[in-house]
Amino acid sequence: MGSLLVVTGPPGAGKSSVARVLTSGADPSVLVEGDAFFGFLATGRIEPWRAESHHQNTVVTRAAAASAGHFARGGYTTVYDGVVGPWFLDTFLEATGLEELDYAILLPAVGRCVERVMARTGHEFADEEATRMMHAEFERARIEARHILRDLPDDVEDVAAVLRGAQAGERLRRRASTAG
Repeated sequence: MGSLLVVTGPPGAGKSSVARVLTSGADPSVLVEGDAFFGFLATGRIEPWRAESHHQNTVVTRAAAASAGHFARGGYTTVYDGVVGPWFLDTFLEATGLEELDYAILLPAVGRCVERVMARTGHEFADEEATRMMHAEFERARIEARHILRDLPDDVEDVAAVLRGAQAGERLRRRASTAG
């Protein structure tokens, strides 16, 4: 049996960068990019931060989670990189078919997230208003504080080390029967 770590947070939090580092340090490993599953939507796509996208987001979240869970059950160290707010965590965990996973919210200051979103290249998302809105949703979400990582170092390798340490201490563990 492998493992599954969900690295989430608002746009610009550093999810993708740290997820790549985490998978490069494990063998065998899989990086499941949540954004790719939204890319599978051929027509009728609704921007996932809009209120009317709930059904779409549920379907996409379940599909991505099923994939991540399959890899973990297959013996891979699996890192899921994508927006899985606490409001979707139980749905995600159920769809993985796993009894547990590790869940980490990267939550730098909103200004830092906006700065990163506006500065990045080769990424189709560059919406400042949506970034601020999603950051606020993570800020006010109901989840145990142990899952939220703030004031992280700027160096991605250092962030990966913080995540590895939190995983080793089971700080990030979320079991299927746990509420909150």
